[in-house]
Amino acid sequence: MQAAELRTESLFQVWQVHSAEVARADAPQSGRSSIKADAIVTNRPGVTLLMRFADCVPILIFDPLRKAIGIAHAGWLGTVRQVAREAVMRMRDRFGTRPQDLRVGIGPSIAVHHYPVGPEVVDAFRGSFGEAAEAHLAAGPGGTHLDLWSANEQLLREQGVEHIEIAGLCSACEIADWYSHRAEHGQTGRFGALIALAG
Repeated sequence: MQAAELRTESLFQVWQVHSAEVARADAPQSGRSSIKADAIVTNRPGVTLLMRFADCVPILIFDPLRKAIGIAHAGWLGTVRQVAREAVMRMRDRFGTRPQDLRVGIGPSIAVHHYPVGPEVVDAFRGSFGEAAEAHLAAGPGGTHLDLWSANEQLLREQGVEHIEIAGLCSACEIADWYSHRAEHGQTGRFGALIALAG
């Protein structure tokens, strides 16, 4: 917070539950949240959106024209439930955001080569993405691997988002810099991602 010149008192966070629920933050929030959601949006300067990650995909969204922001938490289940799409739709409906104006960043998270998934995940993914699912599934050591980066990029582009930057940093490869639930066998912390409008 100090490095970003933001105040702790400006934070708004949610109870992350791998859903497609989107919370709107109209003011900072003190203490732990009882709101269950996996995306937050706001158009209020002075509100800092915070979410925590350890392999799931951080998605940071900025509308430079209507001065609105969003953040989403997309693990495999949030991706299946299309939380990235829901966040963009909520910004469009609440703030008049045009998807083509958005600038979106996909942050450090588990890469496809470190992310084997079981048949239940593959089935759920195919049920959500249909024929497009195969573009994000790959055979590899340990079975079928899932590419969360490309899947979330697809969801964003389907909504009309044109400007997307993928960090390309694998949380499981770089546990000295990021936390990884997979690489550290569940015994790990969480790193925070935050976004705020300039006041």
